[in-house]
Amino acid sequence: MKSSETHSENSMDLGLALPALRYRNYRLFFGGQGISLIGTWMQRIAMWWLVYRLSHSPFLLGVVGFTGQIPIFLLTPFAGVLADRMNRRRVLVVTQSLAMIQAFILALLVLAGAIAVWHIIFLSILLGVIDAFDMPVRQSFMVEIVQTRDLGNAIALNSSIVNSAQLLGPSIAGILIASMGEGMCFLLNGISYFFVIASLLAMKITSRKMETQNPHVLQGIKEGFSYAFGFTPIRSVLLLLALVSLIGMPYRVLMPIFASDVLHGGPHTFGFLMGSSGLGALGGSIYLASRKSVLGLEKWIALAASVFGIGLIAFSLSRVFWISLFLILLTSFGMMVQFASTNTVLQTIVDEDKRGRVMSFYAMALRGMAPFGSLLAGGLAGKIGAPNTLMIGGISCFLGALMFARKLPQWREMVRPIYVRMGIVSEAASRMQRTTK
Repeated sequence: MKSSETHSENSMDLGLALPALRYRNYRLFFGGQGISLIGTWMQRIAMWWLVYRLSHSPFLLGVVGFTGQIPIFLLTPFAGVLADRMNRRRVLVVTQSLAMIQAFILALLVLAGAIAVWHIIFLSILLGVIDAFDMPVRQSFMVEIVQTRDLGNAIALNSSIVNSAQLLGPSIAGILIASMGEGMCFLLNGISYFFVIASLLAMKITSRKMETQNPHVLQGIKEGFSYAFGFTPIRSVLLLLALVSLIGMPYRVLMPIFASDVLHGGPHTFGFLMGSSGLGALGGSIYLASRKSVLGLEKWIALAASVFGIGLIAFSLSRVFWISLFLILLTSFGMMVQFASTNTVLQTIVDEDKRGRVMSFYAMALRGMAPFGSLLAGGLAGKIGAPNTLMIGGISCFLGALMFARKLPQWREMVRPIYVRMGIVSEAASRMQRTTK
């Protein structure tokens, strides 16, 4: 009896600390994604290393990064309309199944010894198309498996599994690449998709009420764009996110160069750098999961973007392995806090009937700008070197964060009525804040 009571108390404590885990559907999502994302990071690391091993070209690293993400920039607005109109779970089952097939094709080509860089580029484009439809649907699906009041915790926990995977995946990939080759990473990633597909099929989802919308897709995109970029709080966080993704995020694509040429290491060095990056990002998501409210996240968006920029500058100057490990950890902490805080704020203030389209713009800013950044970084790294390229990116991100911080008082004033309406801030507290000003 005592043991049963203790278990009940532990469950209650966990529910209070991590409220999103009270939902069965979210627990299924959490478990399935947790396994699949480890495979995703293994594939990502193996693909970057394979390209550099085959070509020794910083430019081709940039090309692969570009081709893998340019479909996100071009197609996510259409996917956002889809997310507002279709059954999101069914769309996710389709996208995850297609991604599994892509991983198995890549594994087959590598294990058969028939792989070439053009194969990787083509399959990278294919995965980019799949991701373009998967990302906004997956982001907007979150509100169907947890209640709105627990959305911030769910997003933070989701970030934690992404970053746990980023911690484990590269480390495992580094070992597998050195011992068995890249093909095993692709094969295990394909197998990992079975878990996330099974978790989606096991969920019990209440059919959501579909709003009557303009049947024309282009008109739906136009409406979503006017809404998102006509409201200053949404526009400002999206623009800062786009800047960081364009100028700062390509540091990951350049990691093989830092591991091999700057720090004079091999696959293990690369794996440890990416693992440290995952650890820093995991720390950021754990911090956000411990927060009880969306209030104050706008300040963290500015602060985290500043930390990210400063971290990039310092990392670009380091030539000592253990110092680089610490700096990439700090950099990734800032990156994750900014990205997840932006996601939480957007999902809190957005109108439900436009959620899919706004989250498609989030996907464009987060991943859609990255291909241009990857191409730019690859080209610059070939001309001025990877360290100088990252330094320019860090300075740009820091300046962008300062510009965003200057607008925070106006930002808070515009968002306050939404928080009052949702019960996040009481009307009395809102009046008091205005009076004290």
